Amino acid sequence: MITIKNLYKDWKEFSLTDITIAVKKGEYFVVLGPTGAGKTLLLELIAGFYIPDRGDVEIAGQNVTDLPPERRRIGFIYQDYSLFPHFTVRENIEFGVKRRKYPDKHRKRTEELMDWLRISHLAHRYPATLSGGEQQKVAIARAIAIEPAVLLLDEPLSALDLRTRDYLREELKRINGELDMTMVHVTHDQTEAMVLAERIAVMMNGRIMQTGTPYEIFNKPVNEEIADFVGVENILRGIVRDNDNGIAEIDVDMSCTIFAVSPYRAGNVKVFIRPEDIILSEERGESSARNVIRVTIDTMCDLGPLTRVRLDNSLVALITKQSRESIGLRTGDSVYATFKATSVHVAR
Repeated sequence: MITIKNLYKDWKEFSLTDITIAVKKGEYFVVLGPTGAGKTLLLELIAGFYIPDRGDVEIAGQNVTDLPPERRRIGFIYQDYSLFPHFTVRENIEFGVKRRKYPDKHRKRTEELMDWLRISHLAHRYPATLSGGEQQKVAIARAIAIEPAVLLLDEPLSALDLRTRDYLREELKRINGELDMTMVHVTHDQTEAMVLAERIAVMMNGRIMQTGTPYEIFNKPVNEEIADFVGVENILRGIVRDNDNGIAEIDVDMSCTIFAVSPYRAGNVKVFIRPEDIILSEERGESSARNVIRVTIDTMCDLGPLTRVRLDNSLVALITKQSRESIGLRTGDSVYATFKATSVHVAR
């Protein structure tokens, strides 16, 4: 549905460089990256608010690189809602379609959308009288009322409270599924990306660094910068000592050997282990996990229902509060850190 080839745009103080992305029809595609990565600028290039210095943008097989926004069949949802304050909810939703033919049909569509998004009771209200979640639902209705080929979402949930974010995430998934609508959503929120995306593109410093499924992005980052951004706190350097049928023995810089599923048979590598993949226990016990390391608890930090545990060999584990209490963990305790070879990602 969307094909972006070798896109480049220079704003002097910032540039997007060699952006190449393909988004499938009906896909929920998330562009994930830190603040200042260029995510919004990429959306605005897709929408036609800027013309690239070079490269192409295709939508539904048509090259739209030089077309104005109104000819691209794009719906755009902003972080700050961007509703017309002097229009009612109904008037905001109808704004994009009321100049088209068949006004009776469009009035019917407005009614259907308000019913579908459960905002019919707000039809005669003005934006200033609505909550943030209600305003964003009106913005969503206005964007999809024009029946766009693609829906672009610029951090649409970041200004909302946690409960409203959770609710609207479900609404966005429903829109994608029931309308079979192609959606490109930019965010810096990793939970948002993990919950919503079918595929994710990680963007940093104006470049696409990695594209893949949520599992690939969060468990198999291609480099240290991405690993750090997506919460892989255990990043080690090592040397592959042996590899027996795809199970590598790696001497790592915390003076021990780690087993990992890896194609590498020799040389220097980087080892990535997500903290939630490390299990802590008082006894060694019986386990199919190849990696069992005796460690001492250095520090513990409560994170609501989770506890972040730093170990004396610099590993970090993330365990539930229930697990911590059942074991009775305390700073200074000696425990076993256990993790599977399949939980270890190895890269050059």
